[in-house]
Amino acid sequence: MPVPHPGEAAHTKGLPIVATLGALGVVYGDIGTSPLYALKEAAKAATHGGPLIPEAILGVVSLILWALILIISVKYALLILRADNRGEGGIVALLALLSARNAQPGTWRAHLLIVGLVGAALLYGDGAITPAISVLSALEGLKVDAPSLAPAVVPLTLIVLIGLFVMQRKGTGFIGNIFGPVMLAWFLVLALLGIHGIVQAPGVLVAVSPLYAFDFLIHRDFHISFAVLGAAFLAVTGGEAMYADMGHFGRVPIRLAWFAVALPALVLNYFGQAALLITDASALDNPFYQLAPDWAHYPLVAFATVATVIASRRWRWWRRSVRIAVLAPTPASNSLAPWADRCRPPSNGSWMQTAP
Repeated sequence: MPVPHPGEAAHTKGLPIVATLGALGVVYGDIGTSPLYALKEAAKAATHGGPLIPEAILGVVSLILWALILIISVKYALLILRADNRGEGGIVALLALLSARNAQPGTWRAHLLIVGLVGAALLYGDGAITPAISVLSALEGLKVDAPSLAPAVVPLTLIVLIGLFVMQRKGTGFIGNIFGPVMLAWFLVLALLGIHGIVQAPGVLVAVSPLYAFDFLIHRDFHISFAVLGAAFLAVTGGEAMYADMGHFGRVPIRLAWFAVALPALVLNYFGQAALLITDASALDNPFYQLAPDWAHYPLVAFATVATVIASRRWRWWRRSVRIAVLAPTPASNSLAPWADRCRPPSNGSWMQTAP
């Protein structure tokens, strides 16, 4: 039976509202900004240059829904969060349980260490891609009302990203304290936009049935189905943060934030976008922003940019955690808990202190 880390026990007494709010800001920033681009890209892949038909939209949104349920809710929230190393999560923490770093060269345990290093390398790669695609998708909303601003989208994205990484070296303790409330407001906006879209075409709710996803994948050419699967996977990127950040907030806050806030808001927004595309296929260029009334487009672009900056900011925190876990000497107990304490958020709530 896994031995809970002291920090884990502290999080699980009563309803951990503060830790849950913190998890919203730190854990779910990446997956929370996926509606900016995930359904749009999956729907474009489904058309394969042809017209966008309702059956394709229903299949795509059903696929995204069940990916969120099976991969994030069942795999991560219910199963993977149970596989901890004294309250710590992540692939490196699991390798510590197998004493992979002390293994003799050529043994299967030594090969597992290579797997752990590859996992850490993939994390760095994901961290390099995520800020760019998220911020770019947020600023693309400028083209909805002002197509003439299209040439400015990429330069503005570069400015935001450069400012983001310059800011990280100055320390962002105060900003870290507001990540949670900002992301809570973001998920509320996602839910409201989704409800607005669903009301326009409530028939989209039939896609709750997984049969629509199966039917779409089976009756399309393999290369189209494969492309749609790859695009739909964008909706679950960032889900691994639930496990990697388990030692920071604990199982209960992470699960509570997912099932009570993040999952309902994401599902409502994806179905709202799908409903919009069923009624107006021309909205495919940017269904997320088209959900909002015209007067809200520019404020929504600004809010989305803030949310994507928060999603991007968390990668510095992950980099610190991975560096400590990989480079720190292994204690005699083979537990990463003493080293994870060095990257655990301080008790004053400043979760995102700048890494040395």
